Amino acid sequence: MRLNLAVIYGSVRESRQGIRAACFMIRKLEERGHEVTLIDPKKHALPFLDRMYKEYEPGTAPEAMEFVGSVLKNADAFVIVSAEYNHSEPPALKNLLDHYQSEYHYKPSGIVTYSAGPFGGVRALITLRAILAELGTPSIPSVFPISAIGSAFDEQGNAIDTAYDRRVGKFLDEFEWYAHALKRARDHEVCDNELPMQQEICRGEN
Repeated sequence: MRLNLAVIYGSVRESRQGIRAACFMIRKLEERGHEVTLIDPKKHALPFLDRMYKEYEPGTAPEAMEFVGSVLKNADAFVIVSAEYNHSEPPALKNLLDHYQSEYHYKPSGIVTYSAGPFGGVRALITLRAILAELGTPSIPSVFPISAIGSAFDEQGNAIDTAYDRRVGKFLDEFEWYAHALKRARDHEVCDNELPMQQEICRGEN
């Protein structure tokens, strides 16, 4: 089953290397037949959080915010590609994520982290798990850490270290399982449920 997916990348630094990992994930997802959109905070620059997307009247939010909101709303699941800054996620990623709320509900996320060193940014995924769960997009159990990002992929996102081509299969198998399972659950939601978020889904407000 074809999925509509968003890859959310988190760095706006001039010399960023992680965009290669984002391109790698997009390529692998497209090879599986999915529709994939990249959300890049450097291209889709949002202001420092003041008003959330939901606080604007329909059609009045800044253009970049409207674009990202539309992508998130239509997505079945999300892949988060994050560097590790001081044992946490980059501020541009946190700022982007925090602008939205119901767009994430009942949709899974997969976490990809990276670093220039050997640990693959794994300390950032600890905080990301808590953030994503609070937003309503719980992360799948498996994660995909990438070490030595500068030599792992070329500029087009092709794996220089071919171990990543082998490793990514299991990660994406699990990601697809959760994406399909929650999509089926959303499509067959019982509309008399008392939970407010489920009522929003039934009314098409998510």
